[in-house]
Parts: sequence; C-alpha cells; structure tokens
Amino acid sequence: MISQKMIDWGAQGCAIREIAAYGDRRAAEIGAENVFNFTIGSPSVEPPESVAETIRTLLSELPPQELHAYTPAPGLFEVRSRIAEYLNRSFGATYRPEDIFMTSGASSALAISCAALLSEGDELLTIAPCFSEYKIYAEAAGAKFVVVPSDPETFQVDLAAMERALSERTAAVLLNSPNNPSGAVFSRESLTAVARLLERKSGEYGHPIYLIADEPYRELVYGQREVSFLPAIYSDTVYCYSFSKSLSLPGERVGFLAVSPQAAEHDAVMAAINGAARALGYINVSSLFQRVVGACIGQTADLAVYEENRNYIYSALTELGYSCVRPDGAFYLFIRTPGEPGAFCSQAMSMDLLLIPGEEFYCPGYARLAYCVPKEKLERSVPVFRTLAQRFGLCR
Repeated sequence: MISQKMIDWGAQGCAIREIAAYGDRRAAEIGAENVFNFTIGSPSVEPPESVAETIRTLLSELPPQELHAYTPAPGLFEVRSRIAEYLNRSFGATYRPEDIFMTSGASSALAISCAALLSEGDELLTIAPCFSEYKIYAEAAGAKFVVVPSDPETFQVDLAAMERALSERTAAVLLNSPNNPSGAVFSRESLTAVARLLERKSGEYGHPIYLIADEPYRELVYGQREVSFLPAIYSDTVYCYSFSKSLSLPGERVGFLAVSPQAAEHDAVMAAINGAARALGYINVSSLFQRVVGACIGQTADLAVYEENRNYIYSALTELGYSCVRPDGAFYLFIRTPGEPGAFCSQAMSMDLLLIPGEEFYCPGYARLAYCVPKEKLERSVPVFRTLAQRFGLCR
C-alpha cells in the first residue's frame, strides 16, 4: 500500500514554494519586472570571492577520483575538525570532530535531529511564528507537534506559555533565532530562562528534554545584536547550521549539526544521529562543497546589503501605516495584515505582489516579506503597498 501519510503531505504541498512557483509563471507571462516576488528566502548577494578561489584550487590540485569521491557518512574528518575548531575558537566550546555530522543544509540537520531524538508518542515543542516544515519533521518521527505562541509585541519567548505546554511527553524543544519569519533574535535572558526551565522539567520528568537550535541566520544580525550560542547555555543541545545564507550557497545544500560534548547522553545521541541519517538517506554530503565550506568557515558574503534593505522597507511600510516588529536579524519582515487573515495576501497576489500568509508560520494575521532581493525591486513595490494600504484603510 502507498503511504497515506506521504500522500497527504505531498498533496498539501508547501505554500511558500507554490506561491513562488506562481510568481515564476506570472513573470513568464508579464515580465519579471512586473512581479514583486518576495516569497523565497534565497540570498541575492554573491558568495565571497574565497568560495570561487577555493573551488578553482580544489579542481586544479586534487585528482577527480579524490575530489568527487564518496565521503564517510558523517563527513570528511578534516572538514569536521575545522568546524569543531571554529566553534571552539568562536564560542569557547570543546567540540571534537566526532561531535560534528555534515548535512545537506539545515533542513536535513533538523530532520535527522528529530528522527534521532523523537519516538512514537513524544512531543516536539516550538515557538510561533515558525517554519512550517518543523511539523513534517516531528510527525515523520511519530511525534506530536506542539506550537507555543510568542509575545506578539516582541516575538520573544513567552516563558509562562512554554511552561504550560511542556509535559512528560516533551522530548525536544526547537528554537530558531534569528527567527524565520519574524526576524526576532531571542535575548540571552530569555534563552537562559528557557534553559533553567528545561533543566527543572527534565529533573521533574526523569528524562532529558533536548534543545534543537536551528541557526542558519546566525550571521545575519543588525546593530551589533548578540546571537547567544545555545549549547553554551544548555548542554543538551543539538546545534543545526547551514552555509546557505552566510556564504550565499543555498543550492549547494551543505551544513552540519553538532552535539554538545557535555550532553547527558552524548554517545547515544550521536549513535541515533548516525542511524537517523542512514535511515533517511542523508549521508555523503558533496565532497567538493564540504571542502569549500571547511576552507571558508567564518567568512561571509556581503551581508550589509540586507541591513540596507531592512532599513528601507521597514521605514517605507511603517510610514504607510503598516505595523510590524522591526527585525533584528535574518532577512524577513513579518507584517501585521489588516482585515481577515489571508485576505490581504490574496489582494496583494491579484496585484502581483507575492507574500507568504502568516498561517504558513502558525501565526494568522501576518504576512512574510523576504527582502533578500535587489533594493530596486523593493523601491518599485512601494506604490503597490500604498494602494493596498488605502484599500484596507491604513492610510489616505
């Protein structure tokens, strides 16, 4: 029999990619310059020159049978060593190469982590707004997906709401900071409070509650905003990272996960991660791009472009009467939408202004705008936003 669960997930599709695909079709019909497609969080700046230089060096110095060969399932030892050294140098950690597992971006790191840490009947808890695929990762592992609302004024963790949602079945908590879609960066005070709560509840329930840190936007922060390193605050943390944003390499699908050496059940967790990756087929990440990120770790593309875009579109939309929390990181604006949930995005789509409804992030009444686009596109979209603001009574 064909899996009904997989049929259901496939039939549901992903609203983000479906709306993005609609934008591509409209661009073919009326011209890309006439479609304001702010759907996909795909970097618009070039990778640093060191990426191209490293690729050229590898192609010239390594024989093809070595450069393009299968790697060990967890990744090349020398690359994992460099990543461990970078984490230790940057955050005062004590990772070893065997604590690192190379992944096909953050998405596979999250899927592997959920498959490793969750069992049938467990619960995975996260904070809304959040990336919609988290639910798939949890349910694929047989777990229940529990969403806790954040503080709507700041999108910071609502600690009281989190405590009410925790139960003996809570196996893991997934936190994403800087956050997609809100751009919020969880404060150190908030994360420390979460860590103390989970320590207390782990003792009360008699089992560890793991933290899964989803941090592909770590370097995309503005105004010297601190992004606290969760494993330094809470030992039972699986840290998930992608080079898609920092190095502008989303299509190359390369990232890693790291298990804190101080985790209570470290060896069992690492064994489960290896087993989950094997079961899911997430092994042998590109040998070429493992070497590239190993050589370029700690470098970034020109991320200042995103701060300029953030400043421009936030000011432009708030002047028109729109309401949103000013993002401290990532490259998204999460706009509070007027009218019934979804109505604003539907009206915008009819005008070829493509946003993602907040329902996709378990937060109705909002819309996500990805401003990782050329600034000129943002500038040309403002008259459309003005027309919509007038239609919905936000401005005259």
